Amino acid sequence: MSRGFRLMGMARDSAELRHQAIITALASELERQAASGASRVDVDALASAVEAALDPELPMAEGRRPSELNATNDD
Repeated sequence: MSRGFRLMGMARDSAELRHQAIITALASELERQAASGASRVDVDALASAVEAALDPELPMAEGRRPSELNATNDD
């Protein structure tokens, strides 16, 4: 398979994953709003859900900061 076809396939896979992430975020947020008895769709909450799905926050790092290390706990 040529490099061009592989890159097209990767781009298609990436677009499909992005599309699925948007669908999942919208469905989850609409479900949450329906369960809470909302009479109208909260579009801001939908936008926030999509933003979070497309650019998730990185998890908090575990461990110590370099400034917190010393000879007794740097392992």
